[in-house]
Amino acid sequence: MAEKAVSTEELMARQALPLDTKMALSQEAARRWYEHWHGNVYIAFSGGMDSTVLVHLVRSVYPDVPAVCIDGLLYPEIRDHVRSTPDVTILRPDKSFPQIIEEYGYPVISKRTAQYIKEVRNADGWTATKRLRLTGVKSNGERSKLGMIPKKWHYLCDAPFSVSDRCCFWMKKRPSRQVNGVFGYPFLGVRTEEAQQREQTYLMHGCNAADLSFPRSWPMAFWLDSDVWEYVRAYDLAYAELYDMGYRRTGCFACMFGVHLEAEPNRFQRMKTTHPRLWDYCIDRLGLGEVLEYINVPYTDPKQPQLFDVAASGDVLYAVA
Repeated sequence: MAEKAVSTEELMARQALPLDTKMALSQEAARRWYEHWHGNVYIAFSGGMDSTVLVHLVRSVYPDVPAVCIDGLLYPEIRDHVRSTPDVTILRPDKSFPQIIEEYGYPVISKRTAQYIKEVRNADGWTATKRLRLTGVKSNGERSKLGMIPKKWHYLCDAPFSVSDRCCFWMKKRPSRQVNGVFGYPFLGVRTEEAQQREQTYLMHGCNAADLSFPRSWPMAFWLDSDVWEYVRAYDLAYAELYDMGYRRTGCFACMFGVHLEAEPNRFQRMKTTHPRLWDYCIDRLGLGEVLEYINVPYTDPKQPQLFDVAASGDVLYAVA
């Protein structure tokens, strides 16, 4: 099943379509995926808003498609929402997060940067890989900006804690690939708006990528945040209460990827208010406080009261310093 590549102009045009047209395109993509695998498919369900819409969208066409959730570091409200959703199988990763950070290191900055830092720290001498990661110079003398650690993060190569990108592998990728083919071939609720790498994959494969080593369908790839919320309101979908607490992203609660880019209150400052026991567990027991201090990210009270933008309900919540 090879679908044609999508141009950047085509993606932009699809993103500008009204919701009812996007729904029709997504449902048709879901039909192609379902028929290609003769119904041997499932929905990868994280409990977040995108996958909540995905479950409803796919089941509007094929009501009996099962869903699978990998529960590694779910917020309690997300876990409650998952458990209240019909026909969801909940699985656990092979390794816990404490095991992962003990064996590999902490997830900081980004997956790419964490991987590069790990490679430098594990290098035996001045290898070609180490030179590339620190200077951007390839073995053939060419330069690769994407192949090097940004200079502002070089100091993490000497951090008093280990850094690694392996958390996502053990908590998400490995469990997902273990169920691939067992439960079927997945629908994923990922969108190009969220990451450049996802956009590039969509441009190459379209909504259905059956020819990848890990086949997957992302029928909502060209949807925008506003489309997701419009769909939720239109169908009065139940969703995790976490979104009414000001959270816009609801992934693994202990993840530090990208937190340095967030305005205050960042995810951990918000967690201190909404989930104080979970905050204590992350900051003290898991040692995230030391790591956040080292990368100069605040994790206690914000500098001043700020508004949370709650897109679903229109409510406004305050984080008081």
